[in-house]
Amino acid sequence: MSDYLVIVESPAKAKTIGKYLGSKYTVKASMGHVRDLPKSQLGVDVEHGFEPKYITIRGKGDVIKALREASKKAKKVYLAADPDREGEAIAWHLQHLLDLSPDEQCRVVFHEITKDAVKQAFQHPRKINLDLVNAQQTRRILDRLVGYKLSPLLWRKVKKGLSAGRVQSVALRLIVDREHEIRVFQPEEYWTVDALGQVHGKKLTARFYGYGEEKTPLPNEEAVRELLSRVEGHSLVVRRVKKSERKRNPSAPFTTSSLQQEAARKLGFRAYKTMQIAQQLYEGLDVPGEGTVGLITYMRTDSTRIAQSAQEEARTYIRQAFGDEYVPGRPRQYAKNEDAQDAHEAIRPTSVMRHPERLKEHLSRDQYRLYKLIWERFVASQMESAVLDTTSVDLEANGAWFRATGSVVRFPGFMALYTEGRDDDAEEAEGEGKLLPPLEEGDVVRVNTWKPEQHFTQPPPRYTESSLVKAMEELGIGRPSTYAPTIDILLKRGYVVLEQKRFVPTELGEIVVNILKDHFPQLIDVSFTADMESRLDKVEEGDANWVELLDQFYHDFEKDLKKAESTLGHVELKDEVSDVPCEKCGRLMVYKTGKYGKFLACPGFPECRNTKPILKEIPVPCPKCGKPLVERRGKSRKVFYGCSGYPECDYVLWQRPTGQTCPVCGHPMVEKGGKGKSVIVCSNEKAHPMVATEAQAK
Repeated sequence: MSDYLVIVESPAKAKTIGKYLGSKYTVKASMGHVRDLPKSQLGVDVEHGFEPKYITIRGKGDVIKALREASKKAKKVYLAADPDREGEAIAWHLQHLLDLSPDEQCRVVFHEITKDAVKQAFQHPRKINLDLVNAQQTRRILDRLVGYKLSPLLWRKVKKGLSAGRVQSVALRLIVDREHEIRVFQPEEYWTVDALGQVHGKKLTARFYGYGEEKTPLPNEEAVRELLSRVEGHSLVVRRVKKSERKRNPSAPFTTSSLQQEAARKLGFRAYKTMQIAQQLYEGLDVPGEGTVGLITYMRTDSTRIAQSAQEEARTYIRQAFGDEYVPGRPRQYAKNEDAQDAHEAIRPTSVMRHPERLKEHLSRDQYRLYKLIWERFVASQMESAVLDTTSVDLEANGAWFRATGSVVRFPGFMALYTEGRDDDAEEAEGEGKLLPPLEEGDVVRVNTWKPEQHFTQPPPRYTESSLVKAMEELGIGRPSTYAPTIDILLKRGYVVLEQKRFVPTELGEIVVNILKDHFPQLIDVSFTADMESRLDKVEEGDANWVELLDQFYHDFEKDLKKAESTLGHVELKDEVSDVPCEKCGRLMVYKTGKYGKFLACPGFPECRNTKPILKEIPVPCPKCGKPLVERRGKSRKVFYGCSGYPECDYVLWQRPTGQTCPVCGHPMVEKGGKGKSVIVCSNEKAHPMVATEAQAK
């Protein structure tokens, strides 16, 4: 039997760590949390200091039994859960379940799973940090109080199955408030006028700026006609040429929030997916010649701090790959967020020398894409600034001033490797990438066309997943570990839907927000929620008492609950009517939202209980009858593709059709395989041995 027992959360992490520690150590996984508040009751004694009543999580009995047996045989037990509040809480619960002394220095913490980091952590074990545990426990109790007290009220007054949460309700409010802004927005007309001309044999475009060097708007067509009557027949004369140098600095390495935002923009990943893949990269994957190794640092962080050794390694790589001129004089440091847990680092590769291309064959497609994004962002963060030459030219025609701008990259710096994505299809900086012809004061530009164009101001855009995470971070709503699950639950509860990758509140979502605004204004107030997060951070730092915090919150919350119970009437939800008739009774079916999303139901319930899925049409004809194929789900929720003419036509495909047809037999081509290594084959390949097309599926 090994001398030492090490407990981590997952088997993947256990495998990676076990390789570094050697035969004297046995590494086992707790499979996440082992104790929690009971699901069947509140589990918090609000009358006696908010004492939580923890129970063993269902299904964890065998895990705990095995850990107890192993701990009795070990000389010493080390608790190596993740380096954050949740990890500290897991360690604290294990300490209780395994009867370890509170004074035992059993806690080991590392921010990357590499040989050096793990071995160094085991040389410096410490006691469990009760401030961290109290911070996690306070958040858990707060969320339980809100969820278990407020959700039943919504069930009684609105609809069964609804939920309200301390963070989710405020995030939902952001989406609902934005929708209201869009509805009440009054577009305003404005115009632009461009002069399209030539000078020195080259084309030039300049935009109207104003009269007498003062910026002048063009609010309507009348103002445009007045301008055109003034400039038509005139040439533009160059009055001023201003040249300048502009430096563009790289973005900081990733925090949890910025990683989720950039992965959404560049890779199209949902926040939840980003965190799942980042967890895999952190816990360890097989690398040829190295075995299982953690590829990135811990992925739940709000810090942009970088270890000195990582900076030096990045500078060495940049010098070798790009040249000395791409290495700044000093290693780059990034401004610290005042709320950041600076004991953590930014998200970075554990070694810059593990180039993404070297690992590509050994990672899944999504693992490779996310690792490449993290690697490039970190290396770019340590590179020299880009240098751009900018030119601004002011031109005049009969008292009307026009302006042309251009900007070209003189030295790419970090842009040779990476540039940050943009939200809401933002345009490039004005004139960027546009080269102006050489101009001097007094040059005359012959205008070929005066081009007026009408525009209207646009309402604020709906939130994307990226911009919602950004807003939550900037407003102090939640913390890095809560962004992804908060967004996920809003979708699961049917409070919002995604349309063209943007969040739109449902009628249900708007009703819930309006109820909370009227009856729980403090709970759904953005500034109150942000202040609560700051107070919870103070608990973590040991500067606030967690019981006092809960008592202050619950005192007001309980008052609001009692008042709402007596004053809030039943809210009637109106179903959206479809144009699909019920085949059993003829009524027009209505849209309902269930566990797996929207479906159609007969409004004649309970007399008529007919329901049917909303079928997603695939633009591929059925080879048997010619009707379109549709996406369906079986009883096990597995997706398949069947004929829309069912039950008259029973044609079925189990692989996704690509839209192509087989040149041999005319049957649909399908994607076969997985993990980014699928091939495109004929769905009827058994009927003829030749595979018509075999290509890497994108």
